[in-house]
Amino acid sequence: MANKKIFFSKKAPKPRGPYSQAVIHNGLMYISGQIPIDPVSGSLVRATIEEETETVLNNIKNIVEDAGANMKDVLKVTCYLADIEDFARFNNVYKKYFPQNSPARTTFQAGKLPLDVQVELDAMVALPFKKHRYSQTKDYRRTRTTNPKKLKSK
Repeated sequence: MANKKIFFSKKAPKPRGPYSQAVIHNGLMYISGQIPIDPVSGSLVRATIEEETETVLNNIKNIVEDAGANMKDVLKVTCYLADIEDFARFNNVYKKYFPQNSPARTTFQAGKLPLDVQVELDAMVALPFKKHRYSQTKDYRRTRTTNPKKLKSK
């Protein structure tokens, strides 16, 4: 997987385990599950489902924007709720971040989530070619299209 890049945004919480905050491959960014952690203090946000959802979506938005994309570029979100009865309240916050052309989404009750939070989200994002330093570059395309015969030493 030669094109795999690890991405880290200082505007979102540091990973608390053996995983990357996000991985970029072939112009797509895969954001690991985000839970409600304040990125400045590193503290867990224990609050209402609305406040926890807001924290998680702000963290995802920060990662997305730090990568040169925006929330319109989010293709898929997987939503894990500790209690599916919170779905309507969760959804009222979620729809503020995706008012039009919402991404594909799966939402389900996960039961017990890490650190007993109420919500966790992960996302897949299409990175705009011209905006992101980790997208395929001219060098990448040139490498793939170079005639192998020209690379032989003289």
